[in-house]
Amino acid sequence: MSTFLTTAATMQTLSIAGMEEASREGRRDGDIEHLLLALVISDQSAGDALRSLGITLDAARCAVRDQHDSHLRQLGIDLERAEAGRIVFHETEGYDWTDRARTILNRSTEKPGKGDAASVLRQLIDEPSGLIADILERLGTTTDAVRTALDEAEAAAASDSPSAPRRRDWVHGRIRTYVPAPVEDVWALVSDADRFDEWDPAIGDIAAASDDADVWIGVSPTHRPNGKPLKVRSEFRRRRITQREATTLTRVIWWCEFPDAPDVAPRMLAVELETTEGGTFVTLTSTWRRRAGWRRLAGLPLRALQKYLVWLNLSQMSGAISRVFR
Repeated sequence: MSTFLTTAATMQTLSIAGMEEASREGRRDGDIEHLLLALVISDQSAGDALRSLGITLDAARCAVRDQHDSHLRQLGIDLERAEAGRIVFHETEGYDWTDRARTILNRSTEKPGKGDAASVLRQLIDEPSGLIADILERLGTTTDAVRTALDEAEAAAASDSPSAPRRRDWVHGRIRTYVPAPVEDVWALVSDADRFDEWDPAIGDIAAASDDADVWIGVSPTHRPNGKPLKVRSEFRRRRITQREATTLTRVIWWCEFPDAPDVAPRMLAVELETTEGGTFVTLTSTWRRRAGWRRLAGLPLRALQKYLVWLNLSQMSGAISRVFR
């Protein structure tokens, strides 16, 4: 992935995760502590580094809350705060970063930063207010320990072997995310057709086909989570979903077809699971055959847009999987 795409993907995924955490507290402003929480569940080396120090999402949430309560007591304020609720970011609007959080994100793109999660974390632990250092102390570690762990995580990531080349006559999209839940729980979600609508935003309702018990029919939602109407072309409202392969706790393959649009190529969605520190890595891969002949040539100018839309779709699915367990 190019530096530009890495930066764009990092900013989007961290922003969504950070705002989701802010929404649990009823806030519309994401601050540096929410950026830290987003990094804890990052699939990049920054997340690996934090989790290698024993930092879990639940522990980090508690440390953030305790630090804020301590600060209020120092000001003579003894406030009984309500427990954080569920994530409602995807159902609401009006979110933005605070100035200091936006400064961290912007500086991470400046040299020698790369705009990736590691660059964001390095900027975050150097943030001058001392809030992040205090939170890390509550988590039993220090900014120096985080730097060392990050150096080791980046070195390990750099030594990973490159992926195998892919066929040019197929469209491929792939995304990897960290889910703070045991692999058994994640498997129970992604391998059950009846729960497809919990993590695929394109499915609003799903039920077994009346003529085949091994096939499910998914129907597009009529409204977005925030209540706004959702427009979907009639031929794409229904999806015929079949489970083609299932290796317990490791891999499941779903085959999706559009019965009302027979000329549209079926799409394969592979979901691969890998146990890791404090949770599970989930890799989603979407694949379908490109159109042949003049239709393929006509689509060449839109190839970059197509890649982005595939990535966006997979990003929404991976985010929804993570949200189920947060």
